[in-house]
Amino acid sequence: MTTISASATPPRAPAARAPWLLAVLLAGQFMAILDVSIVNVAAPVIRADLGASGSVLQMVVSGYTVAYAMLLISGARLGGRYGGRRLFLTGLLLFTAASLACGLAPSAGWLVAFRLLQGVGAALMVPQVLSMIQTNFTGAARARALSLYAAVISGAAIAGQVLGGVLVSADLLGGGWRPVFLVNVPLGLVLLAAGARLLPSAGPDARAVRRSLDLPGLVTLSAAVGLLVVPLVLGPEQGWPRWGWAAMAGGALLLVVFALVERRAAAPLVPARVLGAPGVLPSALAVFGVMATYGGFLFSLALHLQGPLGDDPLEAGLTFLPAAAAFAAASLTWRRVPERLHRRMIVVSFAVAALGYLGLAGALGGGGHGQPLLAVALAVTGLGLAGAFSPVLALALTQVAPADAADASGLFVMVTQLGQVMGVATFGTFYLAQGSAARTGAALAAAALATGACALPLLRVRPAR
Repeated sequence: MTTISASATPPRAPAARAPWLLAVLLAGQFMAILDVSIVNVAAPVIRADLGASGSVLQMVVSGYTVAYAMLLISGARLGGRYGGRRLFLTGLLLFTAASLACGLAPSAGWLVAFRLLQGVGAALMVPQVLSMIQTNFTGAARARALSLYAAVISGAAIAGQVLGGVLVSADLLGGGWRPVFLVNVPLGLVLLAAGARLLPSAGPDARAVRRSLDLPGLVTLSAAVGLLVVPLVLGPEQGWPRWGWAAMAGGALLLVVFALVERRAAAPLVPARVLGAPGVLPSALAVFGVMATYGGFLFSLALHLQGPLGDDPLEAGLTFLPAAAAFAAASLTWRRVPERLHRRMIVVSFAVAALGYLGLAGALGGGGHGQPLLAVALAVTGLGLAGAFSPVLALALTQVAPADAADASGLFVMVTQLGQVMGVATFGTFYLAQGSAARTGAALAAAALATGACALPLLRVRPAR
């Protein structure tokens, strides 16, 4: 999500300082994305140490992402009002303090609360990253910065699985799972000191100052998501009580209310002209579906490896390396494919990801690790997801007017995070309720079917000419 001043061109970073400025921005972005997935591998240890129930464990994973996703667009508008530098440093400070609190949390309840606070900090910090890249870099330097930005986003999610396993297995100072959060503290302090020196000051965005934060829309959407997610997380352990079904029905109703509120809002979270642009809605639905299966797959597989299969956290984390390597390779090279073939490449990549999920189902359905098929299937899955995700965003954003690019970017960032929340809630609930190898295989087969279906709406989308 980005906001560019309409009134003046902000001062660009001096050439000598530009690499260091970019390093600070991307390190902040990396920390925020990493914390979405790094907890997956630590989840079984957290469960044992704090006596957390399965539902509370899912809230530890999802709570951060819920707060992060809900407040991203508002964080971007605050950056436009008060300056990206101020909001980046404020968000980073809050994120770092919340990470320290998570690492010292005395109970699972406190950990959930601190994770929500961590998500608020990330939502203030992250939207300023792309904004400052666009306003401080130009030409080839900007293209290079944006390529690195995309690589950080795509690689951090799976890197979190690996790093989480390394940190938990190292058991630094007997901390068990706590270094997963405490590792952010020294890095955050270094970035705060560097950011105070390197981040350029810029005045508020004249357009953002005139726009409200759309609090009715924000509150309505947050309540709707909460009413949908919480029953999915808590329902199975309580035998699917009536209040859960009522809450989900209320969440669906609030989504309708949100749509009505947004139609009358002076400054809606997502303007209607953005949603009406050709290909935006099909692409958003595709991204949501992919991230839902992906988030649920990461969470469930991490629990399966350390539960029935008996892996330690390091072994579980390293299992994801083939997916990480394939994801990174595809993310950095997909632009070499001729532009006229991008739409076909997206559809093929969805099919490849679905094939990867089927391979995982075959590898794990028998009750063992299923090597070497597991490693091959993970690499195929990572290759397919990377070959679909970034090109889908590029295809959708080419349909949007330049003046609406910021709002469209915010929409897709929000959809990405909400997809992960729903994936953890649904697939995590399914796995925790069943937990058998056969059920794990069935869930992955369902993920394959859902991923393949995500490509269908995109068949009608044509790139802008």
